[in-house]
Amino acid sequence: MPDEPLLEVRDLRVTYRTRDGEIPAARGVTFDIRPGEIVALVGESASGKSTVGHAILDLLPPGTSEKSGTVKWRGRDLATFSDSELRRLRGREVAVIFQDALAALTPTMTVGEQLAELFRVHLEVSADEARVRARQALLDVMPNADRVLDVHPFQLSGGMAQRVMIAMATALQPKMLIADEPTANLDPAVRQETLEWLERIRDAGGAVLLITHDFGVVARLADRVAVMYAGQLVETADVRTTFKLPKHPYTYGLLQSLPSFAEGGRLRAMPGQPPDLSTLPPECPFLPRCIKAIAQCRLEPAPALMDMGDAPDHYAACYNPMVVGLRD
Repeated sequence: MPDEPLLEVRDLRVTYRTRDGEIPAARGVTFDIRPGEIVALVGESASGKSTVGHAILDLLPPGTSEKSGTVKWRGRDLATFSDSELRRLRGREVAVIFQDALAALTPTMTVGEQLAELFRVHLEVSADEARVRARQALLDVMPNADRVLDVHPFQLSGGMAQRVMIAMATALQPKMLIADEPTANLDPAVRQETLEWLERIRDAGGAVLLITHDFGVVARLADRVAVMYAGQLVETADVRTTFKLPKHPYTYGLLQSLPSFAEGGRLRAMPGQPPDLSTLPPECPFLPRCIKAIAQCRLEPAPALMDMGDAPDHYAACYNPMVVGLRD
């Protein structure tokens, strides 16, 4: 695998401004993604996963958010990109599969018009050529492309809309794909097709940022895992280490709640709820839910990521990490 990362994210911070105050949705997030690699960003709802994915390409809602930190694409800071360069990057080199495919499609345009626009804008081909390419892009993901070309998104089922979204995201063969909960609310057949498409992108040398809470998908696809809690990364490791030797109590608790790790057939639900991001304490935000908390956790500021020393690039933000691994 090439050493040079395609994407470098350093100290990414995103704050939303609301009528009730400021909400720090991403707090100092740092990671890399290399060609031919799938990095899974996991965590409970409202942990900041989608915010990170949207912030990478400056897709945050305008006027209500503030972003800082550095995002580099192939070594170049995206802050130095002109508007035209950023538009070219989106879709041509980095594409997105949004969490809600139906909501992401434009309701007043047909599927064919939306796909054709992609080719006209990025490849500057004629309208006729764009239509031909749009049809071929759909044929790659569904057999009835001719019928779907001329329908509007509201006429599609959720599974069909997901296939259209995949066609749009992969039509220009981007170098990287940001997939935000790509298998959520899909029937098993479409879910399987979506996973196969992500594998094909990886196998062709592309990179994938997989945003999900589905550990079954993580186990199948991911090379590395980054666990988020309260807007921060609390553990990073390769996928095997994450499942066998989780060090942060939050990661351990997430895995213990899965049926495959249930001892004696009983699931272990994690107690408590994620914290209110607008009123975070200086201590570890996981402290009220933690089964391993010690005096240091209560008296000192939240820990930074620390090298666990048991596997390459295994880091966890914990003063008292787990000692016992999970069973196979």
